[in-house]
Amino acid sequence: MGRLLPVFILACLGACAVGPDFERPTAPDVEGYTPEPLARQTSSADIAGGAAQHFEGLDIPGQWWTLFRSPSLNALIAEALKANPTLEAAQAALRQAWENVYAEQGAFFPTVAANFSPSRNKTATGALSPASASGNPYYGLHTGQLTVSYMPDVFGGTRRQVESLQAQAAFQRFQVEAAYLTLTCNVVAAAVQEAALRGQIAATEEIIRIETAALGILHRQYDLGQVAGADVATVEATLAQAQATLPPLQKQLALQRDLLTALIGRFPSQEPTAKFELASLQLPEELPVTLPSKLVEQRPDIRSAEAQLHSASAEIGVAVANQLPQFTLSANAGTASNAIGQFIMPPGTAFWSVAGNVAQTIFDAGTLLHKKRAAEAAFDQAAAQYRSTVIAAFQNVADALRALHADAETLKAAVAAEHAAAKSLEIARSQLQLGAIHYLALLTVEMTYQQALLALVQAQAARYADTAALFRALGGGWWNRDDTAPEKKWDIQFIP
Repeated sequence: MGRLLPVFILACLGACAVGPDFERPTAPDVEGYTPEPLARQTSSADIAGGAAQHFEGLDIPGQWWTLFRSPSLNALIAEALKANPTLEAAQAALRQAWENVYAEQGAFFPTVAANFSPSRNKTATGALSPASASGNPYYGLHTGQLTVSYMPDVFGGTRRQVESLQAQAAFQRFQVEAAYLTLTCNVVAAAVQEAALRGQIAATEEIIRIETAALGILHRQYDLGQVAGADVATVEATLAQAQATLPPLQKQLALQRDLLTALIGRFPSQEPTAKFELASLQLPEELPVTLPSKLVEQRPDIRSAEAQLHSASAEIGVAVANQLPQFTLSANAGTASNAIGQFIMPPGTAFWSVAGNVAQTIFDAGTLLHKKRAAEAAFDQAAAQYRSTVIAAFQNVADALRALHADAETLKAAVAAEHAAAKSLEIARSQLQLGAIHYLALLTVEMTYQQALLALVQAQAARYADTAALFRALGGGWWNRDDTAPEKKWDIQFIP
């Protein structure tokens, strides 16, 4: 029977771990992102940023922002990736997760501890016989021992715990990728918003210049007695209203610069010298559209949710293993002598023991059972959260695709409206100078042109911003990054 015990233990160690074996969720059985097929390209407009964009089954480059052809933007993102503390925190969390994995893997091996204990003692000879072999009530005792303990992973509880921690490390890995993607997208969005604000400021200044010129015409007509002073005051009020819209835009630009400075890991007083205009950005014309079946592989948030689901699955196995018998093996060997000189294994000073233990919980008022049910509920929760993440991801892609088509149509209409308003304004100014129209007609035309000009700038900026949103919705190409060494990819190898 004693010879069969090692064979039994080895057989148990080679057995499958209890609990469910994790299976990756299948990709959603859908063929597209919208109910109706979207056009393979957008409309175009004869203006900077108005080119038609084509949707193809292309892969996403790891540095997708370089498609905007802006050296200043590339430099800022490179600095952000080096200095942004949010990304550093995510990387540190990943290292912590892996250290937790390595720590738990230590449970697969025996624990060995060494101990040495010297003491000086006196026996109470009035009540006891001398404790030393010499009969002297005064004696020294030097004890050294080596203790080995080991808990065989008979039912796979440790393996499931390691599996759970590995899944948590996978979660942190994709959190790093999500932080990387979020940071780069935020820098691009901040640059585009800065460019849009500069465009709106320039448009507002142009409106102020036009209204100032119109006011000069009215002043000359007033001096000739052709218009009343009330008419001049009305135009002056209109000009003041236009001038009042400029400081809020300048405020927004200052705040946007602060945001961009913070994203690259600097303090507000260390603002970068690079400034962004819409003309300095090139609109990417060839855009990728990932197949729905691939999106679940490419979105960092989906992969993170999948890792959490995997961890929850493994925790069920841990809970099941805790309900089963727990095995412990231990051994203790050492030597004890009255003199330090006799410490190295003289006859009669060695001792050892070997022991095994099996413990099974008989009654715990349902504690282990409820912990198992709690683990199963956590798995159900993680599964629901995974489905929610997938649905949100598909929604993001659909929203971005629809936005890009709508942006192109909006820009096309905005260009036409601006051209018409500009022509109408030119005619109205000429007529006012000749006294052919009333100043109120000019004010109406000026307001129409102001709205058309601002709408044009916003429509241009929307195309850039929503293009970046599409890259983000599709996962950002983290799988094609070339700034991470292969050994730093943190590919997960789960223990079977």
